[in-house]
Amino acid sequence: METRDNLIQVKNLKKYYNRGAIKALDDVSIDIKQGDVMVVIGPSGSGKSTFLRSLNLLERPTAGEIIFDGVDITQKKVRDASGKLVKLDLDAHRQEMGMVFQHFNLFPHLTILENMTIAPIQVKHVDKAAAEEKALQLLDRVGLKNRAGAYPIQLSGGQKQRVAIVRALAMEPKVMLFDEPTSALDPEMVGEVLEVMKELAGEGMTMVCVTHEMGFAREVGNRLVFMAGGRIIEQGDPKEMFANPQTDRLKEFFNQVL
Repeated sequence: METRDNLIQVKNLKKYYNRGAIKALDDVSIDIKQGDVMVVIGPSGSGKSTFLRSLNLLERPTAGEIIFDGVDITQKKVRDASGKLVKLDLDAHRQEMGMVFQHFNLFPHLTILENMTIAPIQVKHVDKAAAEEKALQLLDRVGLKNRAGAYPIQLSGGQKQRVAIVRALAMEPKVMLFDEPTSALDPEMVGEVLEVMKELAGEGMTMVCVTHEMGFAREVGNRLVFMAGGRIIEQGDPKEMFANPQTDRLKEFFNQVL
């Protein structure tokens, strides 16, 4: 198997609450390589969403390092190319991490096209015409080009989540983070969202996905991570882990969800 570069390195990540009484993340270390489709599973309260949200510092860790594209983004200051200490531009790094949440987070007063173009225009200073052209291409890709002039309230949950995914893609991120993207959807809408994610995986997009969808975890992910109690209990090839879990805790989890 070819060696791929680490895109994100997580080292000894901790997130404590109540002066350490609650350990949401308890010394988590893992490498995420370019092209990985890492699926994170585990029971409620296992720390999986906290882990995901820590990758772009939506959750500030208590301790540990998150090295994204060679830069430790947990630091307030980093060294530039000349070796000089400069203030870390966290927003610039966040622009390269697309984030998709459970509840879409679309602006209700903007059309779908406006939702798609507001960040490229205002944050990346992309020309409006170019931003709209790119947005329409992405909407066409998920079968929603004809809804560009609609408002979020006029779309189904599955349609909103497909828009949320391509809105993140409009920023041309290096990695996509999915925080239980189908958990707020009606069951019949789950498939259309997972199909978009499968296409992304097939195209080589680096993805980290927290999900309860075991079929997706088994078939699409190339790495499966099982968390419980704020720690990584087991990780490896998804098909092997589903067929032959190595720990009693993972066996117990599969017995409950499969």
